[in-house]
Amino acid sequence: MYIFFSVMIIVCAVLLILIVLVQNSKGGGLASGFGQGNQVMGVKKTADFLEKATWTLAAGLLLFCLLASFSIPVKKVEAPQNMEQPTQNTPTGPVAPQK
Repeated sequence: MYIFFSVMIIVCAVLLILIVLVQNSKGGGLASGFGQGNQVMGVKKTADFLEKATWTLAAGLLLFCLLASFSIPVKKVEAPQNMEQPTQNTPTGPVAPQK
């Protein structure tokens, strides 16, 4: 499952980079090429789509990062079998100094 989330993180990150690079900081970007008002996706609709895509991909990236952190495989370490067990004569508390 961790590998799936890792791949989805990479896909989201690449798509987010591409969407951000398409946008112009002044609101032009990809939308500036659609100067005619009778287009199906005009300037305003293209800018809205790019903004929604940016927020959606950013939220997806955050979600996949959280899910990946919870699905990291943990290797269990077993205790050695030959550990010495405390005997009944072993003091368990602090030892008083002998005079």
